[in-house]
Amino acid sequence: MKQKIAGLIENSIKLLQKEKVFPRFDIPEIKIEHPKEKTNGDYSTNIAMEIGKITKTNPLEIAKIITQSITPPQSLFDKIEMAGPGFINFFLSKKYLQRQIEEILKKDEKFGTLTIGKNKKVQVEFISANPTGPLTIGNSRGGPFGDVLGNVLKMAGFKVEKAYYINDYGMQILALGHSVLKDSQAKYKGDYIDYLNKKVKPALSARNKDPYKVGMKAAKIIVEEMIKKTTDRMKIKYDEWFSETSLQKTNQVDKVLETLKKKGLIYEKDGAKWFRSSKYGDERDRVVVKADGWKTYLAGDITYHQYKFEKKKFDKVIDVWGADHHGDVPSLQAGVEALGYKGKLKIILHQFITLLEKGEKKKMSKRKGVYVTMDKLLEEVGLDIVRFFFLQKSINTHLNFDLDLAKQQSEKNPVYYIQYAYARICSILKKLKVKNEKLKVPVKNLKLLNHQSEIGLIKQLIKFPEIIEDVAKDYQVQKLPRYAQELAQVFHQFYGDCRVLTEDKKLSGARLNLISSTKIVLKNVLDVMGISAPEKM
Repeated sequence: MKQKIAGLIENSIKLLQKEKVFPRFDIPEIKIEHPKEKTNGDYSTNIAMEIGKITKTNPLEIAKIITQSITPPQSLFDKIEMAGPGFINFFLSKKYLQRQIEEILKKDEKFGTLTIGKNKKVQVEFISANPTGPLTIGNSRGGPFGDVLGNVLKMAGFKVEKAYYINDYGMQILALGHSVLKDSQAKYKGDYIDYLNKKVKPALSARNKDPYKVGMKAAKIIVEEMIKKTTDRMKIKYDEWFSETSLQKTNQVDKVLETLKKKGLIYEKDGAKWFRSSKYGDERDRVVVKADGWKTYLAGDITYHQYKFEKKKFDKVIDVWGADHHGDVPSLQAGVEALGYKGKLKIILHQFITLLEKGEKKKMSKRKGVYVTMDKLLEEVGLDIVRFFFLQKSINTHLNFDLDLAKQQSEKNPVYYIQYAYARICSILKKLKVKNEKLKVPVKNLKLLNHQSEIGLIKQLIKFPEIIEDVAKDYQVQKLPRYAQELAQVFHQFYGDCRVLTEDKKLSGARLNLISSTKIVLKNVLDVMGISAPEKM
């Protein structure tokens, strides 16, 4: 609907320009929003005020002209009116809303799919935690986010790849090796280190205890036996697991550094090789090869992204990193720009998680061996709760994970509240023996849906494609759990106000269509979030 309204306004402005009512100007972005007050309609735009800034004209006069010139399809709106300093408000007609039930039933599981990403290829890389230990709740926060963002982009029509970058090269691997050998340079601790020591050490000869080789063996075990099993438990399916070491073995990093050198972007200082990242907006230049010959994270990251853009031909790459990597963002963006891919990389930083239990915070430190693994949290509260709670806050804000709330099976727990709405619908349909069947009630019966709770529910249902579009554009994944909660709330309100089965068979049929549509949308939003939709609770 937002697209439809924006299209009507744009066509109106172009016609007014053609007729010389408006002067020629580049039409600014036409933003369509839902007004906070219901009295201001279902949709609203401030385009008249934006045009007023450009033309130095009274926004109210512009709003009046646009309002009078818009020619919407028949029965789409009850009215279009001006308000305030220059808003244009749109009120959907009941006839249009009633017909949307038929549309939802027809599209079924495809309701919400879009084509805005057609012929565009996107990669979402997320988690990518160093293979130096099990996944913790801290470094896994980007898991549900990246997974769901990929699902949304796929629904929006993009060709999507989900990737995990294995940082199995460098000093952290050496540190892991020392830790497994339990020598004087050990840094990591925990039960998993004891396990790795017992598994790796017996296979080593007295002369083959190179800590780096030990670290490589241990990292491989961690990836295969710990990280991959955890991501499977999280229902995350990666399309690619990419090893940083593979870039080193094939000399890809050296080739990329040589390319940058030919561009005059690599120089030597203090025995190290530096990348002129400051030329591309970074606050200072960065080391890519240290004086001891070790290549830095940045050298590998730049090379990996050349592979993404040059070999795999992604139109857009979205990296989801922990907030502790914020200092690495400008240097990688500089590297990507230097290789000719400016604007194609989006880096999203996720903030940290505090686990609360009875008001107490649990501290985490992988090196000290004090942390909460993702496996442990999944065992405690279950996958649905983990995914929803991780998703419900903006990724760039700190998340307090309340274990006590997560374990509650009541309306206070948002996951329970949403799933109960779905189960309630399934229960009604099962009683009527129409489970998994598409209801074919004549469209004329949908005209009987006039109660404010019925209309309110329909309005909520048709917002779903808008949510998918918004998230595909701004990556604000928290809009999905918020929408699911609002939909469940509006449904529960409808259920309390309107009896589905009445003596009026036509009205009952119309309401069965309405709850069947609600079931479809609830299932679709839960599916895109990777959360189950139980038919009974």
